Amino acid sequence: MDWFATGKRHYDAERYSNADVAKFVIADKITVQQYESITDERYEGFAKSRLFN
Repeated sequence: MDWFATGKRHYDAERYSNADVAKFVIADKITVQQYESITDERYEGFAKSRLFN
């Protein structure tokens, strides 16, 4: 599965938020650089407790 393409497609369609895309980074499915490419924002890191509650 191409996690980058999946994340980008859903982000561009406004189905995923920045926090949703960050979950892909935490799960080691995409890199920080790919996160930044998808969101056009610097990756600051997200607390897992904020993302998975």
